[in-house]
Amino acid sequence: MFQAITNLSVKLVKSYLPSPFVFCIILTVAVFAAAMILTDQSILTAAKFWGDGLWSLLGFSMQMALILVTGHVLAKAPIVGRFLDNIAAKVKSPKQAIVAVTVVALIGCWLNWGFGLIVGAVFAKSLARKVQGVDYPLLVASAYSGFLIWHGGLSGSIPLALATEGADLVRISGETITAAIPVSQTLFSPLNLFIVFGLLIGLPIVNMLMLPKEPTIADPAKLSEALPVLPPTNTPAQKLDDNRLMALLIVAMGAIYLFGHFANNGFNLALNIVIGLFLFAGILAHKTPERYSRAIEDSAKGIAGIVLLFPFYGGIMGLMMGSADGGQSLAGMISNGFVAISNQETFPMLAFLSAGLVNVFVPSGGGQWAVQGPIMLPAGVQLGVEPVVSAMAIAWGDAWTNMIQPFWALPLLGIVGLDARSIMGYCLIALAYSGVLICGAFFFLA
Repeated sequence: MFQAITNLSVKLVKSYLPSPFVFCIILTVAVFAAAMILTDQSILTAAKFWGDGLWSLLGFSMQMALILVTGHVLAKAPIVGRFLDNIAAKVKSPKQAIVAVTVVALIGCWLNWGFGLIVGAVFAKSLARKVQGVDYPLLVASAYSGFLIWHGGLSGSIPLALATEGADLVRISGETITAAIPVSQTLFSPLNLFIVFGLLIGLPIVNMLMLPKEPTIADPAKLSEALPVLPPTNTPAQKLDDNRLMALLIVAMGAIYLFGHFANNGFNLALNIVIGLFLFAGILAHKTPERYSRAIEDSAKGIAGIVLLFPFYGGIMGLMMGSADGGQSLAGMISNGFVAISNQETFPMLAFLSAGLVNVFVPSGGGQWAVQGPIMLPAGVQLGVEPVVSAMAIAWGDAWTNMIQPFWALPLLGIVGLDARSIMGYCLIALAYSGVLICGAFFFLA
């Protein structure tokens, strides 16, 4: 029965899910029309919100491009490739491979979402090279499913925002929170730990049960990590380009910077720090500037989806968050709609579901917090729900529907050489399992 449902999900997605670009266009047109009809915006006003939003993710787009390229290049270094292949060689069966990549991705994304996303993709490729008969699309989908846990982990933007004192916290919480809330009450609360362990234990089993009887074996060309061809070192300039001392000098500067960061801030893996770790470790692993530059050129082919799609998702965010004078935004209307049908018992669960719906259109944890926090937290307080519970419901909702949103899969797909249709059928099953788990947690434990 379970396998039949999985097969149906995979078949439907492959037949009817459009490409990520067309999916984004459909979302844009639908949200543009909804903004005009539901929030009384003129076509020019809606177009302005959309146009201004197009450029709102440019900095973040560059971060995502860098984390994809630097992470992939680090994985292509011979010493790292051998290390991953040695670990993968200890996995003896397709079932073990699915479980292993899911657990690694979950733990990696709990530590830091950017780190986990890339490590999961790279480990999936290593497993595909070593384990005979493993289904490659499911292997990659299992790696991506680890991303479900990120907003309940150490890099979750909402728990970290709650732990940061300041005027922004008071404003976004609708003045329901006036002092910082430590992570002991969010990330390490019994509610959050229940969800985390529920995913850590249950998700690998769910993914393993989806193994098809007739696996799709990876194309060897997608798994190869051939080193770039280097030019001859016949001139002083070419010898300098391929000189290890040049690499060591810049790596030493990076090491000093990173040491200072961790000494002053503790184990704070902000996204830029993760990129820096990938960057300097990659230079060190490739040994010379010339070899690292050539590897970067080869890996940069994978950022096409980010370059193309992220501006359009910024436009969708602009439409969702924009409002006519004195009116509500679309995101606000969705939030208020869920509030209207809530009571004290159902509010945390419905806050989670509303956040999941908003996340389809606003795939940014920080952006979603800014939109929903001022609405959901005061409404929860009026119903007798603690603000921290409402905030964590928004956080988990933001993570949940990433399983049906190809936005965050783009860096991973760029590394593994697959398209969204190949993995989203499996991700729907992960969405269903995690949705039941998280809904149950917020209904019975919140």
